[in-house]
Amino acid sequence: MEHGKGAKHQEIRMLNRKTLEITGVSNVDSFDNEEFLLETECGFLTVRGQNLHMKNLSLDQGLVAIEGTIHSLMYLDGAAGGKSKGLFGKLFK
Repeated sequence: MEHGKGAKHQEIRMLNRKTLEITGVSNVDSFDNEEFLLETECGFLTVRGQNLHMKNLSLDQGLVAIEGTIHSLMYLDGAAGGKSKGLFGKLFK
């Protein structure tokens, strides 16, 4: 993967489905104990699970760390384009 000027860069590290570290995060749009909605350099990312809580947040560094039981990670663009328009339509109405 090339990391030239203007190239998107994101790393996601998960340990035993209990700890998740994500770089390239520009904003945390919403979160609760079951779902996080993150704006990242690679698109909007949704993290779903149980008993989720933010362990670390540094938007200056673009880093978010989440703890809990992680069930899924899903980008809200690309193949899920139809669903994301519905979700964003509701969010930005």
